[in-house]
Formats: sequence, C-alpha cells, structure tokens
Amino acid sequence: MSTQSFWQFIVEQHEKLMGQVIQHLGLTFLSLFLAILIGLPLGILIARKRKLSNPVLGIAGILQTIPSIALLGFMIPAFGIGATPAIVALLIYALLPIIRNTYTGITEVNPIVIEAAKAMGMNRKQLLFKVELPLAMPVIIAGIRTAAVINVGVATLASFVAAGGLGEFIFGGISLNNTNMILAGAIPAALLAVLLDQIIAVLQKSGYQLFKKLKFIVPVLLLSIGIIYLITSVSDANKLKAGFTPEFMGRQDGDLGLRSVYGLNVHPVVVSDAIMYKAAFEKELDLISGYSTDGRIKAFDLYVLEDDKKIFPPYFAAPIIKAKTLEKFPELENTLNLLSTKFNDSIMTDLNYKSDYLNQTPEKIAKYFLVKINLYKNPRKGNSQTIKIGSKIFGEQYILAEIYKMLIEGYTDYKVETKTGLGGTKICFDALMNDAIDFYPEYTGTGLLVLLKPSEKTVKEVSKSPEKTFDYVNSQFQKQYGIEWLKPLGFNNSYALMMRRKQAEELNIKYISDLKNYLDSK
Repeated sequence: MSTQSFWQFIVEQHEKLMGQVIQHLGLTFLSLFLAILIGLPLGILIARKRKLSNPVLGIAGILQTIPSIALLGFMIPAFGIGATPAIVALLIYALLPIIRNTYTGITEVNPIVIEAAKAMGMNRKQLLFKVELPLAMPVIIAGIRTAAVINVGVATLASFVAAGGLGEFIFGGISLNNTNMILAGAIPAALLAVLLDQIIAVLQKSGYQLFKKLKFIVPVLLLSIGIIYLITSVSDANKLKAGFTPEFMGRQDGDLGLRSVYGLNVHPVVVSDAIMYKAAFEKELDLISGYSTDGRIKAFDLYVLEDDKKIFPPYFAAPIIKAKTLEKFPELENTLNLLSTKFNDSIMTDLNYKSDYLNQTPEKIAKYFLVKINLYKNPRKGNSQTIKIGSKIFGEQYILAEIYKMLIEGYTDYKVETKTGLGGTKICFDALMNDAIDFYPEYTGTGLLVLLKPSEKTVKEVSKSPEKTFDYVNSQFQKQYGIEWLKPLGFNNSYALMMRRKQAEELNIKYISDLKNYLDSK
C-alpha cells in the first residue's frame, strides 16, 4: 500500500480539520472570556484587600498544579461529559495568570501617582478606572496572553471528555500509529497558540487607548465563537448520541467498517474508553464502542449488539517480544507460555469486572487468578537481569502486566519492572522497538490493522479465523520487525457496539442492522 503524504491527508480531512479548529477556538475563547470575568474582579479585590491576596493566589496556584487530565477527571462526576467539564477545567487553568497579573499590575502603580490622583479629588472608582487600570493594563494583558496560550495547549485534552477540538486528531493518531493524524492536530494547535500570542502582544504594546476602542469588540468576538461552538456541539434530542474511542474511529473493524459495510453513520463524538461505559450508563451517551471482554459491560448492564455482517472478527491476545530479547532471557519464553490457553472470554471478562467495577487492584486480581489456576509461586527475589513489561492504558492490560510480573518473579531469578499506562498502540509499540520495554500484551487485530496495515484484500483473507490472523501477523512481525508473538492466552477480544440493555429492548434493537433501520426511520 502506498503511504499517504501529510498534505494528502490534510486535503482529504480538511472539513473535519476545520471543524476541529472551530471547536478548539470555541473552547479556548469561551473559557478565556469566563476566566477574565472572574479573574479580573478577583485581582482588583485582593489588590484592595491585601490580606486576601495570599489565600486567593494560593488556591489558584494549587488548582494550576493539578494535572490537566486529572482535573478533567474530577469534572466528570459534577458536569458529565461534553463541553461543560472541558470549559470549567480550562477556566480554572486560566485563572491564576489573570488574577496574579491584575493584582501585580495594580499594586505596582507608583504611589506618587496615586497620591496625586487623590489630591485632584478622585474617588475610589475614578482612581481605579482612570489611573490604576490604565497603568496596570500592560501587565494585565500579559496575564491574559499567558492564559490564552495555556488554554490552547490544554484544550487538546478536551477530546478526553467528548468536547472535541484538535485533540481528536492527536489522540487518534497516537492510537492508530498515524503520524499524519498526529501532525494534523499538533501543528494547527501550535499555530493557534503562536497566532493568539502575537495578536494579544500587539494589543499589549498598543496601549490603553486601543484597548478602550476594542473593549466591547474583543469580548463579543470571544463570546460569539464560544456560542457557535456550543450550538454546534448540541446534538439532536431525537437522535441517538454515540461516542467512539479515537482508535475505533479509524479502524476497518470499527467506524470505517460500520460506514462501508452497514452504511451506518451515527456522527459519533470522540471519547476516552475510560469514561464512555459510565457515560452510557448515566445516559450521557446512547451508543458506544467497546471491547467484548470488558467487565464494565456486566457492571453497567450494557447490551452488546450482534454483529450480523461480521465486521468485528475475534482476535487473540498474546505477548509480543523481540527475538533478541528471548535470546537475552532464555527462561522467559517458557515462563510466559505457561499462561497459554489458561484464559477464555468469560474468565477475562470476570477479571476485568473485578477491576472496573469492584475496584480491586491489578495485584490482587493477578494473585487471585494465578492461585486459582495453580500457577502462583512466591517471588524468588532473584538478582539476575531486569525485564521491563509494558502495558496500554486500560484495565485489562494492567491486569495482564501484573500477572506476567508475578509469573516471572515466581518462576525465574529475573527482576521485573513494569511500565504501565503507556497510552495507545503507537506508544507501546515504539517503546518496544526502542528497547524501553521488553514485551507487552497485544492483540492480533491491532497488530494486523494498526501496525501492519496490509491491503483490504489481505485483511479479508487472513481475518477468516483467529488462528489464520495469528499465523499471518506472527510471520509478518518476524519479517518486518524481528518480533515474535508468543502463544495466545486463550481469550478472544474484539470490538463491539453496545447500548443500555433497557434502551435496546425498548427500541427493539438486537442487531447492528436493527440500529441502522431505526436510525433511518428517524
């Protein structure tokens, strides 16, 4: 298959890219407008009442230090998913520079100038608007400038909560091993930050007189773009609201297959798999992509739609490892293969349920499983070489990584170091290729469609059975990368479409074709 150039990708995806740019600007401008409305008065207040300055700036500073992905996570229980949690999180990030610079700008006005103004008979209001704010304005605008640039960067994470923006391309590219997609999100985000920074810099240097002329135009512009974003993000109440993961959006055994085989286009929002199951349960979403062995299907009583046209073939899970690593650690292959055929779909689903719903730790789940199948041994605490195990950023991978860790420590003298939560397929695979990790659990479907990317004809041919897929992927990985797939674990994992069970029953939707017929009737 010929490789698509970056410019070809841009031309092909220009409409989607423009939509994401508007979403990104909407998130940035609306949150910035609200931050100015809150931050400017707060800055003036603490400049007047100096005793409040330390607590207010301290709280704003603490909020600024919370990792952005964690802050978005905190917003979900209060605001659900979509634009609201993203805007609130961005607003919080923008507050500190605006409050601090407003306070600094006003308090650093020359006291002699203040005294002269008072001597002329100015009251406090006149002093603020005719002396302090005009003199402090360059410093205040510098704070707004900093807040704007911060928000452009942090807004890329808004796709985590289905709020759109350029993060959809970035995270989709990471998941799909697609550099063009990553660049299509990252380059416009960087350009927006630079452009916004320079526009505000011009305003900062032009002085207070230009600001007075634009004091109504700029807020109206910020608010207008924000409102446009909110209007475009509101879905039709009569339509089912769908949410798919970034990787599912770009795979043939995902949204592409739904469109080409079923003719099904549900206009999904992009959402992290960490929150989409609960979002479906709480009626924030009606239809989600998911994994067939995920424990949250049971936990949230979701119904998996039957794939009557077979676009979601089952795929094996197995550890992948470089051939030279197997030579370096001669006991490793036999140890890892002890788990071969010890799993099935229901066992893996049960283990995921313990993690996803019962909130048991991966260590506890791993020990429970190994004890149950009579493979658990106390760690030897050996001093031999160190093996580094990687994992992607979802529960099943954490569990498998911990099972492998306990197995290696119990059956060999190797030391084990885990590097879990590495993100999507691209990050894990790059870490493996660059020897940052020694192996990680992978799925033959991902290996086939995301990493090897063969022709559509080859995909159809080798996807006829899980065994055939495994053999093809293993042989091609050995040829292209010097990587081997060890024996499969025994469970099949594939993508699936799911809804709330009660909703599916009410709408009489059992198959994906039923879903297509229902949507066509609306």
